[in-house]
Amino acid sequence: MLAVLCPGQGSQKPGFLTPWLDLTGAEARLRWWSALAGVDLVHLGTAADADEIRDTARTQPLLVAAALLAAEHLPMYDVALTAGHSVGELGAAALAGVLPAEAAITLAGVRGREMAAACALEPTSMAAVLGGDPDEVVAAITGHGLYPANRNGSGQIVAAGAVAGLEKLAAEPPTRARVIRLQVAGAFHTPYMAPAEAALATVAAGITPSDPTRILLSNLDGAAVNHGREILQRLVRQVTAPVRWDLCMATLADLGVTGVIELPPAGTLAGLVKRELKGAGAPEIVTLNTPDDLPAARDLIARHGMPPSHEPAIAFRVVVAPSAGTFVPAEQLAEGDTVRAGQIIGHVATRQGPADVTAHDSGVLTEWLAHHDDPVAPGQPLARIGGHA
Repeated sequence: MLAVLCPGQGSQKPGFLTPWLDLTGAEARLRWWSALAGVDLVHLGTAADADEIRDTARTQPLLVAAALLAAEHLPMYDVALTAGHSVGELGAAALAGVLPAEAAITLAGVRGREMAAACALEPTSMAAVLGGDPDEVVAAITGHGLYPANRNGSGQIVAAGAVAGLEKLAAEPPTRARVIRLQVAGAFHTPYMAPAEAALATVAAGITPSDPTRILLSNLDGAAVNHGREILQRLVRQVTAPVRWDLCMATLADLGVTGVIELPPAGTLAGLVKRELKGAGAPEIVTLNTPDDLPAARDLIARHGMPPSHEPAIAFRVVVAPSAGTFVPAEQLAEGDTVRAGQIIGHVATRQGPADVTAHDSGVLTEWLAHHDDPVAPGQPLARIGGHA
């Protein structure tokens, strides 16, 4: 299985889009998207300096545009899974078929402007906490009135909140941990961004999303989400909710991902995946930064994507948990059995009673992803159903 990843804010570099403008139609596409985003994406991706592209209002639409521009030159029909970090989720949602590219760019423009405005309301910032026991790190962060805004795996948790609290955390770091202040405008993915979430929700309400055509992982909990409307709600909620990239990487491992392509500006997510998913099952990774990297990316898709065949391609859908609780699969239902749309394939035992788990598509129960009496979280993948696309 192959995954395509869309990076988030902080991965941008001056001039990183320059080589892409040599491709036919690339500049015209960026000019069109600039009109939707309200910023000059061509200038930002080619001539702007580091300070200019650090501006949240400019960076967010630039990153989404870069990912979508590069993906247009890949055989995405052979890609099984997409995921994005923070604002990268908008690009991933577009690549999964949930949003048109134009909607993703427009939302990124609104998201960037409104988060920048929220940052200006009071002095807040972020700091990376490297090392230490994760539970102790989170306890120290919350103990200073801060929020664990990003949990990126590999011993990296990002604290966010009031500047005074960050200064206290740096002065009293958790055991075996060090604190590094980040050059950001404010406390992203915390309640400080509530005005931006409200503004984004108003615009998002006018969009009609589609259900994803491939697996799409959510930053909220690392779960594969089946329904377009829920995905759109999660994209809005993510403005104030922590980014759980650690859980997204855990799902990559659980689903048996063998190949990963990070779209431009690539490197950050590839590095996290490389450090987290080690050993014999570690995925092969390609960082796609310039058009010169396209042959390697296409080759990876050819080897790890769905193989070409004259037979109908198998399309997998992931059934997810409707709520938190304990999973109980349906009796007498086994891998390899045929299920129909609407069939109950199990339930989640909760304090309020059993919540049915329903197959939304007909096909073959290819694989149980959770088993009897496993504790599950809302949106956690429970089973894969395969059918002929």
